[in-house]
Amino acid sequence: MKVVLVDDERLALMQLQKMLEEIGGMQVVGTYMDSGDAINAVNELQPNVIFLDIHMPETDGLKTAVLMQGMIPDVEIVFVTAYDQYAVQAFELNALDYVMKPLHRDRLRLAVQRLLDRKPKIEEAKEDGMTSAQLCCFNTLQFSMPDRETQMLKWRTSKAQELFAYLLHHRGHVVSRDTLVELLWPDFEMQRGFTQLYTAIYHIRKTLNACGAGEITIQSGNLTEGYALDVSNVGIDVEEWERELLDLEAPQYYNYKRHEQVMEQYTGDYLGSYEYIWAEHERERLRRLWLRHAQSLNQFYMNENMFAAAIKLNLRIQQLNQTYEASYFELMKLYDLAKEYDAVGEQYWLLSTRLEQELDAAPDEKITDWFKKWQQQRRAVQ
Repeated sequence: MKVVLVDDERLALMQLQKMLEEIGGMQVVGTYMDSGDAINAVNELQPNVIFLDIHMPETDGLKTAVLMQGMIPDVEIVFVTAYDQYAVQAFELNALDYVMKPLHRDRLRLAVQRLLDRKPKIEEAKEDGMTSAQLCCFNTLQFSMPDRETQMLKWRTSKAQELFAYLLHHRGHVVSRDTLVELLWPDFEMQRGFTQLYTAIYHIRKTLNACGAGEITIQSGNLTEGYALDVSNVGIDVEEWERELLDLEAPQYYNYKRHEQVMEQYTGDYLGSYEYIWAEHERERLRRLWLRHAQSLNQFYMNENMFAAAIKLNLRIQQLNQTYEASYFELMKLYDLAKEYDAVGEQYWLLSTRLEQELDAAPDEKITDWFKKWQQQRRAVQ
């Protein structure tokens, strides 16, 4: 977020800038000791946030804030003041927060967190009025629109469902008739397969119109080419999720809550309820992407001694990937730290059982060695 700082005290200005840079999440684009200079600059800089000293010589900070909000209606104001009586006036002006001098890092970090938590809501408000229709591909195919419950798409046949899913998988690209018939009706004579294809396309269009998803259209140049699904006016949850995830900086104190929110949006594997072999590569790619970020978030939790959060995250990893050995090993060590000794053994038993049942394999030797040593230590203290 772009930030402008306004304070007539040079040392206070330097201290505020230094603390904000250390906390992170804020990009200071201008510092000013004169409110008039700041007012002239903000229209060009277009900051997201202004930290403004209320009590400046020959200047009413509250009036300065009103002028700045008039120039940039969406700007967030955080007042910096040594005078607590200004707090009520500040909030009447709709300031997001105020911090007292002398500045304290923890209090300033809280103000920054409030700003970062508020940013997604502001962006959503700006998009209000634009189409918010969305196709949901995590786990099952669903369609959602504003002010309506998310609904399952009801298909006349399983072939129509898979045809739609395949066109969605290749959205924006023409898929030939031959490819579609070979995928869905491989045992049919080609002409009969074409007839099945045309019928399924017809039913897909009816299904989309029936659930209010008319902005999703199937384009067909001519029957000798094929079909393309146009979803340019609809959001795709997996696309939006990946974009948000890749835009995140590495987990830190100021942004870990946002990491948690984005990670929780992954509610199941891509088209995970359907046994579509052609979707497996994308399913695995997104699953690995989620897992890499889960590992990064877990490392942050461990560095910050946030063990309860780490336990919750690793249990979530197991829900999505029951044979991922590292999550069991991490939980074994975490439960040992928490003195939940029965849970340590339960994790090793679960890992052994699931690996044997699903992969006909045994736990990694490193995990087994750790567990045996742990058992010996437990027996020694009992």
